[in-house]
Amino acid sequence: MPSDIKYISIKLTITSKLQEFSFSKECSFILGYSAMEDSYASEIERKELLQKKHYFFLNELQQMARELPSKYQQRVPYDLLSGLAHALLDGTVFEIVQGLSEVQHLEEKSLFNQRVKQTNDHKAQKHEMTKKHKELLQACENKPHNLPLVQAQVDREREIMNKRIEEESKKKDIKTIMELDQKVMDQQVTLEKAGVPGFYVTNNPAEIRLQIYLLEFIVRLRNTELPT
Repeated sequence: MPSDIKYISIKLTITSKLQEFSFSKECSFILGYSAMEDSYASEIERKELLQKKHYFFLNELQQMARELPSKYQQRVPYDLLSGLAHALLDGTVFEIVQGLSEVQHLEEKSLFNQRVKQTNDHKAQKHEMTKKHKELLQACENKPHNLPLVQAQVDREREIMNKRIEEESKKKDIKTIMELDQKVMDQQVTLEKAGVPGFYVTNNPAEIRLQIYLLEFIVRLRNTELPT
């Protein structure tokens, strides 16, 4: 084959390869651009969905806030409700509140059972003492001269027991209140760390009452079906 023909053949081959490469690059660019467009469109749809969700939550929260006593309505301004609606968007706060509610239920049940046990123990102690006193008084039927002393003993022991039971019950109630206060503080810390507006550590009764209302809002929203 003459050299000029070989040269033409090589040139045509190179040109063909360059055209293939160019076409490949163009296809790759078009496909990449298409993927970017899809991703961008998907991101827009996601933002629009979140916006609609936020609007729905905010509208529901505003309606709930109107149901509160007037003195608490002033404590839930638009910014607080909007921030709360935003915090609920990804569903994490719903899960946190559900978890806290379950833990609280178990702890309250445990405290209640402890109180019931103490009450039953006290009843059993009183029953035993009453039985003992009845026997002592019956024994005085044959020895009536002993009755005043025995009656004084019975009254004294009953008074001592009643006083002891009252003190034990009071101590138990105080301990229970302290434990519940600690649980409230733990919940406040958890929700504050989660970035839920309106939650911070406080022992102010009015502020705690407001936080309870906000928790009720969250629970109600969790059980509300989102519009399609």
